Amino acid sequence: MSLENFIPNLWAGTILRALQTSLVYPQLMTRDYEGEIAGAGDTVKINMIGDPTISNYSKNTDLSTVETLTDAQLALKIDQAKSFNFQVDDIDKAQQNPKVMDEASARAGYGLRKVTDAYVASLYTDASATNQIGSDASPITGTWLATGTLAYDRLVDLGVLLDNNDVPDVGRFCVVPPWFEGYLLKDARFTSGATAGALANLLKGSLTGSDPEGIGESGSGYGKPEGPGNGWIGQAAGFDLYKSNQVPNTTATKYKIIAGHPQAWADGDQIVHAEGYRPEKRFGDALKGLHVYGAKVLRPYELAILTGNST
Repeated sequence: MSLENFIPNLWAGTILRALQTSLVYPQLMTRDYEGEIAGAGDTVKINMIGDPTISNYSKNTDLSTVETLTDAQLALKIDQAKSFNFQVDDIDKAQQNPKVMDEASARAGYGLRKVTDAYVASLYTDASATNQIGSDASPITGTWLATGTLAYDRLVDLGVLLDNNDVPDVGRFCVVPPWFEGYLLKDARFTSGATAGALANLLKGSLTGSDPEGIGESGSGYGKPEGPGNGWIGQAAGFDLYKSNQVPNTTATKYKIIAGHPQAWADGDQIVHAEGYRPEKRFGDALKGLHVYGAKVLRPYELAILTGNST
């Protein structure tokens, strides 16, 4: 590949697609502020308006003095920056599949996925202290299948915590580790709680990443993402369920299963630079890129955490 035939915009698009179609946690956040990001170190100011006071009304009586609404401002800092820089020697390129650079760029996207996913998942520490089931000191233990229903029942418990905080029903998510999905698959409420038609749609959605129930809201900034590889495994107890190996855990025992609503947190990320070049002292093609991102919990009471292990 000559330098003249290298198209930087094409490489940038390849890497960004590999990142977005593989992420689990960031796709479950509102991304309304993403377009305002220019580079690492940016801070996106998010304005929030307080609720108006609700007062009693009596006919033929003046209203109370007009209220000045309060406001608050949160800062979404784009303070995470990751980079890559690799080359393919001309000799290797001549002896290998000509699409080796395409594959290498896709793998770079996969690498970015893992670090970004882990970072976003680590925000579970900002969830409301009252929305916790289990803890590091006392994780949910015991035989999950003792009654054949414990995993599903815990999803119901997470939903109740969100209900108590008036979290919207539509769009709720929960991200579970593979072992948790395994227990759900042994619960009839998860595997056979739908009609034949609904089950067919559910299977179609799990394979294509589509939104068979129309849960995702167009233009809302969140919702079930399109395309395969997003980790969606089905619906249960009012949640869209996602599976991820990035579920935070301590010594592979204290897993932090995060449930909530996308409006609870926000993130912004983009590839700000992807550049192909010929290294000065090498015969080969090289690609370097920079990815900047940030995330923040906006409404801690709209997230709920289950701490448990797989035994």
